[in-house]
Amino acid sequence: MPEITYLEAIREALFEEMDRDPNVFMIGEDIGGFGGAFKVTEGLQAKFGDARVIDSPISEIGIVGAAAGAAHMGMRPVVEMQFIDFIANAYDMLTNYVATARYRAFLPTPMVVRGPSGGYVRGGPFHSQNPEAGFIHTPGLKVVYPSTAADAKGLMKAAIRDDDCVLFFEHKYLYRRIKGEMPSGDVVVPIGKARIAREGTDLSIITYAATVYKALEAAEQLEREDGLHVEVLDLRTLAPLDDDAIFATVKKTNRVLIVHEDTRTGGIAGELTARISESCFEWLDAPILRVTAHDVPLPYAPSLEDFVLPQTPDIVLAARRLAAY
Repeated sequence: MPEITYLEAIREALFEEMDRDPNVFMIGEDIGGFGGAFKVTEGLQAKFGDARVIDSPISEIGIVGAAAGAAHMGMRPVVEMQFIDFIANAYDMLTNYVATARYRAFLPTPMVVRGPSGGYVRGGPFHSQNPEAGFIHTPGLKVVYPSTAADAKGLMKAAIRDDDCVLFFEHKYLYRRIKGEMPSGDVVVPIGKARIAREGTDLSIITYAATVYKALEAAEQLEREDGLHVEVLDLRTLAPLDDDAIFATVKKTNRVLIVHEDTRTGGIAGELTARISESCFEWLDAPILRVTAHDVPLPYAPSLEDFVLPQTPDIVLAARRLAAY
């Protein structure tokens, strides 16, 4: 099977789902002839026409509102945020309206809001954010953040077919750096299921998105230099969380390090720590540690961005501290 990039896997999913279901359409800024800021939607308008791949005005709240109305009427819109940072402009529409529509009025809202997120690309504070924590506490929204090409494709298919709104975060650092083989056939990765990215017995790193690869690098270094066998759990879905997989890795290794690129205060590491402490406290042989971004806007300068974001040496240092308990 040929390997394709993370970006191409998402595009492939969009082509296949639009072919499969005529109710699927796309709306966003510059997604038509231009093919999107990162070219994720390149070729879609040429194949499906401008009635199904719609170039919108620059109004995130308007785009999400239009998509919600279409979803209520039986369509399955896929909204692109040119950068996920600007999803903040649609926060009210997503949290106050879309997330509550089924509960309030029995209105299914099968829509996807997708876009490039994350740092490590020198994008500065307006083009590098990870705003997932602002949405994971909102009932009615599902939040997905894949790290591999195969998961990006399979989860995109699942998101488009879901009858609730799915926020689909795509890490821009991974777009063209990560490749993977695509399984044959119509493979859908279920929302809400984590995956073991690396088996281990001495301690567990729980992570997602681009920091999966930082964790894997750290795990290899720890095995080579310290003889530690580190398990890496890739969450894939942040809402709903896969408690079964999280608790299983805790019970297996008894030591937990949580790593994410989002800022420390209010990040999902706090929720994970609470759940593990409530349900698996007796299995822990050491405190739960966190490696996260610092609580500052992400700098543009490369040296400062590298300092603020989690790096492989940070994970190695924290893991050695954890193993020493």
